[in-house]
Amino acid sequence: MSTCGAALAAKLRLAAAPLALALMTSACAHTPHGGGGQAETTHPEGAIFDPSIDAHGAVDNALARAAANDRLVLVVMGANWCHDSRALTSYLMEPDLTALLEAHYEAVYIDVGLPQTGDGFNLDIAERFGVTSEGTPNVLVIGSDGSLLNTQENVVSWRNSASRSTQEVYAELLALAGG
Repeated sequence: MSTCGAALAAKLRLAAAPLALALMTSACAHTPHGGGGQAETTHPEGAIFDPSIDAHGAVDNALARAAANDRLVLVVMGANWCHDSRALTSYLMEPDLTALLEAHYEAVYIDVGLPQTGDGFNLDIAERFGVTSEGTPNVLVIGSDGSLLNTQENVVSWRNSASRSTQEVYAELLALAGG
């Protein structure tokens, strides 16, 4: 490659770096909303991820309740800054999905911070069940015996939750519950 060609290639790499960074950090599709702006949705967005809870204790308590009540555990690993996480929690607050959760699941919501920038936490909960947390939200379905019931692919597929309908979320969670 000529000196001119090498210089041009270096400039193109520098110009493409911001785009590459944006694509790498878009696992949730957007960064935190500044100035109070909200993602456009047809439903209200829930923001229930509390970074102050003992995440491991919450999962352990949900597993104990699931064993006592013959239910599954639904672990939603997300963050309040993520519109997909908020969209999913909002869907889960709708009457049909609330009834489904009450019938089949013990739900626990785990704040994972901002893992895309290295400021994540509680990611070891996913590892505890043999999966790698990628983006937000991730959804783990765990049997009362502590075994993971969904696949790595399914766990991370929830990162597009804001693009799903209530019916799609319902059908997926019903199928994961064995219904």
